[in-house]
Parts: sequence; structure tokens; C-alpha cells
Amino acid sequence: MKYAYYPGCSLHSTGQEFDISLRAVCDKLGVELVEVEKWVCCGATMAHNLSKLLATSLPMANLALLPEMGLDEVIVPCAECFSRFKIAQHNVKTDKKLRRNVVEVIHKDCNDDAKVIHPLTIFAEEPLISKIPGLVKRDLSGLKVACYYGCLLTRPPRITEFDIDGYPESMDKVLRAAGIAILEWSRKTVCCGGSFALSKPDIVVNLSNKIIEDARSAGADAIAVACPMCHANLDTRQDDMEKKFGAHPRMPILYFTQLMGYSFGLSPEELLFDKHLTEVDSIAKLVN
Repeated sequence: MKYAYYPGCSLHSTGQEFDISLRAVCDKLGVELVEVEKWVCCGATMAHNLSKLLATSLPMANLALLPEMGLDEVIVPCAECFSRFKIAQHNVKTDKKLRRNVVEVIHKDCNDDAKVIHPLTIFAEEPLISKIPGLVKRDLSGLKVACYYGCLLTRPPRITEFDIDGYPESMDKVLRAAGIAILEWSRKTVCCGGSFALSKPDIVVNLSNKIIEDARSAGADAIAVACPMCHANLDTRQDDMEKKFGAHPRMPILYFTQLMGYSFGLSPEELLFDKHLTEVDSIAKLVN
């Protein structure tokens, strides 16, 4: 299996552990990722606040590079990038004038038929889902995890076409196949505050604290995420939560790929566990 790979800005910087662990897991599963050459920022949380043309042109400029690679499917792991790509494709398909303007901007035809895929989609389906149990080298059955998808992967459902809008299950299936105990809980897709991290941090602290507390009430030892922004808000704001609410949550926040890699026998060092601000070493105590 071979796919074009768009890491996006976060996975080359603050979300490096997502990139490293995803590549490692794909290598174990026999999935070849070919990074798109000369990719550019998709615009993430900012471009659509400035210009619909800019917000659409940036993702389409990246998709226009795929034919040169001989590929028509691209793996986009960052939830924000995934959302912007899917929305851009929808925009050029439904707005002929915008499509013409985008073509003028990127100097290439819009590759709106390219298949934009989140890695959870291929991991949760055959043939990969059946391969996962056979790769498990470390028993994590004593680890109870709450899978947090965030608000971007599933919404709006007619555009993202990812999993089930209100109660997605792909991450649950994947981590369960890796031998991890997955919990049922109510905040799988509740917003963590998103890009308010800098402009309105109190919102982020409040929302993220509620997510962590709900996961703890469900019995979680850790929360699994699929979004660099969600990871940043849940991981880095726990000191602020202690200041505001009087107790430090001390909840490990890991990318689902880090947990997969850990179950596959990769070391904490290989998976960059030490990059997290909230320590995750406690999960080692739950390994059987």
C-alpha cells in the first residue's frame, strides 16, 4: 500500500511525535508514505478568516502536486489540515467561479477528485485492521484509554465523510485491536477550545479540563488524540488547570499512533514520549 503523505506544519514542529510515530506504525503495517515534495501550509486556522480564495487555494495547490507523483490518494493525519483539504475540495466542486479563481492562483487545474484520507480510516479497515493484533509485542490490556477525536474530523459530516459524526469509532477499533482497553464516554467530539489557545486561553482551560475530568470519571488512565491542536490544549494546559481548579489533572495525552507503536514494541524514546509536557511514563506501570 502506497500513499502520498501530507504532514502539514504541525507534524514538522510541535506535533513531531505524531509524525514520527505514524511513520513507524505505517512501516510496521507495510504502508509506504511518500511525502509530497514542495508542499505548502494548508492555511490551518487562519486563512479562512481572511479569504475564502486563499483558504481554498492553499490546500488545492498541494493536491495539484499529486499527479506529478503518480498518486491520487493522500494521507493527511492532522485534523485541521484534513478539514481544510476536505472543505477546499467541496468549495471548488460547488462554486464554479471560485474554482476558476483558484486555477488562476495556483496555475494548475484543481485536483478535486483526489482522495484525502485520514490514517484512522485505513487502519480501521481491511486489510490493516486484521494485521494489528499480530504486530502486538507489549501487553497493554491493563491500560484504559478514552479516545478523543476532537470536533474537526467528523464535522460537517457531508464534507469530511469521516466515521460517524456524533460517536466515531475508528480510533476505538484500532486501539482495541492493539490490545488496549477502550472506554465508552461522552466527550469524544466535544471541542477543546481549538485555536483560542492564544486569544482566549480561559476558554481552552475550561473546555479541556472538562474533557479530562470526564475521561477520568469514565476510568481513563490516558487520553488518545488525533489532532496536534487537541494534543497541545489537553497536554500543555494542565498546569493552568491546577492554578484555576486547585488540582493538577496529571492525565497522559498521547497520539493514537504512539499507543499503537508502544503496543508494537517500540520504545518510549523512539516514540518521543519525552516531548510531552504532562508526563506519560505512568502508563508503563500498566503494562502486563
